Amino acid sequence: MAELLLELFCEEIPAGMQPKAASELGALLTKALDGLNPSGIQTFYGTRRIATVLNVDAEIPARTVSERGPREGAPEKALEGFTRKHGVTADELTLENGFWVLNKQLDPVSAESRVAEAVPDLLWKFPWAKSMRWGAGSNFSWVRPLRRITCLLDGKVVPFSLTRDGDDAHGLKSSNLSEGHRFLAPGGFEVRSADQWLEELETRSVIVDADKRRDMIRTGVHRLAEQQGITVVEDEGLVDEVAGLVEYPVPLLGRIDDAFMDLPAEVMQVSMRINQRYFALRSADGKAAPFFAFVANLPFKDGGKLTIAGNERVLRARFADARHFWDLDRKTKLADRVAALDAVTFHAKLGTQGERAKRISALAGTVASAMRLSAEEQIEQAKRAGLLSKADLTTGMVGEFPELQGVMGGYYAAHDGEGDAVSKAVAEHYMPRGQSDDTAKAPVSVAVALADRLDLLAGFFAIGETPTGSGDPYGLRRAALGVIRTIRDNGLRLDLTDLFAKAANGRTGGELAKLPDFMADRLRVQLRSEGERHDVLAATLAGGLDGDLVRLLARTSALSDMIQTEDGKNLLAAAKRAANILRIEDKKDGPHKGTPDASLYAQDEERALADGLNSAVPAIETALKDERFTDAMQAIAALRPTLDRFFDAVTVNAPEADIRANRLKLLATFRTTTALIADFGQIEG
Repeated sequence: MAELLLELFCEEIPAGMQPKAASELGALLTKALDGLNPSGIQTFYGTRRIATVLNVDAEIPARTVSERGPREGAPEKALEGFTRKHGVTADELTLENGFWVLNKQLDPVSAESRVAEAVPDLLWKFPWAKSMRWGAGSNFSWVRPLRRITCLLDGKVVPFSLTRDGDDAHGLKSSNLSEGHRFLAPGGFEVRSADQWLEELETRSVIVDADKRRDMIRTGVHRLAEQQGITVVEDEGLVDEVAGLVEYPVPLLGRIDDAFMDLPAEVMQVSMRINQRYFALRSADGKAAPFFAFVANLPFKDGGKLTIAGNERVLRARFADARHFWDLDRKTKLADRVAALDAVTFHAKLGTQGERAKRISALAGTVASAMRLSAEEQIEQAKRAGLLSKADLTTGMVGEFPELQGVMGGYYAAHDGEGDAVSKAVAEHYMPRGQSDDTAKAPVSVAVALADRLDLLAGFFAIGETPTGSGDPYGLRRAALGVIRTIRDNGLRLDLTDLFAKAANGRTGGELAKLPDFMADRLRVQLRSEGERHDVLAATLAGGLDGDLVRLLARTSALSDMIQTEDGKNLLAAAKRAANILRIEDKKDGPHKGTPDASLYAQDEERALADGLNSAVPAIETALKDERFTDAMQAIAALRPTLDRFFDAVTVNAPEADIRANRLKLLATFRTTTALIADFGQIEG
């Protein structure tokens, strides 16, 4: 096979667009060269290039391609159109299975000619999320001005240009030239192979492997922190972003002025990350350390002293702005800001943030009562925290850094003398903010966090603004998962159905009726992400969403354990067999409902199954009522040997009509019994 290297060198590509672009380049090139059996694909990307390396066959061999045309006896015009389309005569067609067929003999195609044909079209149509045109006289677009195209097949240039239809595409054409670091190694160098390209780039201060750049950033920043006896605040998103901004990462450490060390750690971290792409550091006690780490794009002869000083100066200005907001915001009490929320629209159909804060306050008290919080004081704390929960939206700090919603409210509440539980609840009510974030654990914080999301879900479902496809502008899927995780992590025995009704606040209609199904679907998604049997949950949910998620999941877990036993597997198979028989026979003369007639039992196996069901049903119902789910599963699983004997010895579709109907009623009774547990038909396997 031959080695193909394609590198596209341009001006700086936004960091967030690089990984997807490199992946799409590899995928599109693989598809375009399908006849050459591409394999061993590798992709590379950085701030000024995306590239791919793969192996391809030397040629597409000679082959015959068949094109089916009109049917025999089709109108003459249809046949004429087919031959005209393919530039052949009717004599060149053959009749195969009632159709006219054109068998075309295609000559071999060399890899070089196929690449030269495919790549220009690929580049003209490349799917950048955003692209630009530059210069004059060309409609060719790229994410940033494209400067070089390196295309080699086994070390030799594959010649092509991007010129098409009189558009010279800025004169871009393939070559064997690439470029190193913009400042440390400007100008082109000759490429002979993929390995030599990688090695030469590294000698020219370009690390084109994104994983290696990320590792250099992590390792370098951690090493600098360890030298000072401090730790790095882990932030993989920032590592990815910085890796897309530099070609040769050089981590450096700067110092923060003592005058700013009394700022909240979150303020310092967000300001450094958002404005400067700096890494935050922590002391051994978990507090903010008086240092910050950043990554330069090249090494310095002075060890970076001048660059560090410049970044320290910039950070002082950033923190001075943060200090201004911090001092100014604390002059107005958080409670006095609640009134200002009446001027902030939450949603045209759902009122203002002030109205929402009042709803959250009332609902937080309701949730706190449902949680059976031990003291009346905690219920009042939940109401107070709910009322204050959105007040920090009117502060200058949150206006500058929206990421600090809630966090700043907690600081300001504490400054104003609000109780610890209230301040903490205001700070934590947005938790979990993401899939990997922790949930709130303090009782009052949990009540407010749930109230916030329950109001959000009920409100938007009431006005019919629900997620569609991949669109979820109001974050309702995230809110639902937040409710689920908070309840599960804290083992809360709540009735979600009742809480949703109270969160609806008298509203009806819209899509409110679909909210339980939406929650059930989100629960399935969550279990699937954890590797659990989501099909078992779907089977348990067949009778509707149990508002007590803890009880629902305990029941699901017991069912999952049962169907993994030998008796459970055979019981599942028997249940599906019974369902299939009933589905077929019900179409003929069903439904077959009602209590079987014991006098029509012709075999002992029928009587044994009937007796087993009569014993199992009350046992199952009692166990489910008492939440002894394992006992309920054992009661249904105990039917397995009786069922085996029934299906082995009894012909359900007996020739006698009355016996057949009675046996089908017996199977229907069995199906009804299994339905007390779950819809076994939805369980895979």
